Amino acid sequence: MLANMASSLIVHKRLTTTVAKAKALRQYVEPIITRSKVDDTHSRRVVFSYLQDKDSSRVLFDEVAEKIAERPGGYTRIIKLGNRLGDNAEMCMIELVDFNEVYNQEEKQAKGKTRRSRRGSKKKSSTSQEADTSTQAASTTEVVAEAEEPQSQEENAVAESETQEEVVELSGEVVVEDTTESEVDEIEEEKSDDDPQAKDTSSENDDEKEAKG
Repeated sequence: MLANMASSLIVHKRLTTTVAKAKALRQYVEPIITRSKVDDTHSRRVVFSYLQDKDSSRVLFDEVAEKIAERPGGYTRIIKLGNRLGDNAEMCMIELVDFNEVYNQEEKQAKGKTRRSRRGSKKKSSTSQEADTSTQAASTTEVVAEAEEPQSQEENAVAESETQEEVVELSGEVVVEDTTESEVDEIEEEKSDDDPQAKDTSSENDDEKEAKG
């Protein structure tokens, strides 16, 4: 009975039976599957002596051995299905682990997820906080620079206007520094024409110069 069940399990990859038979079948078939990892004449003869079936032994060495080559044991899985009607026997399904596509996809997804330790999370959180503070500081500096730009532009404009128009007050009148000597003489002559006292003083100065001469 165990040889027939083992052959059916190898060929069909799953089998529905009672829990007691499934547990006995697991102890019987797993050493046979381990023997199939070494593909030589001796291993094939040992497997055939247990299975007594050419087809199942061929499938075991050709198909199953490739899938279970990297697995160090635990080739079968028992899934309970409840009690059977009539004798109320506990039923289950026994299957080869590597030939169940649903469970294999879940295992691959679980392996893809890496565990994160608390220390690593703390380090990452600290680094993220430092990055946030650096970004905030950069944003504040940008805002301050933007606020200072118009002020600096206004100051430059005022400085340029002052350099272009430097004014000096002379005797209550505004005179530009860039005036030449001829313009200054003309301004003094206009003053002397307007003020009679200035004329008298200029004439007296002329008389004194003639007397001395």
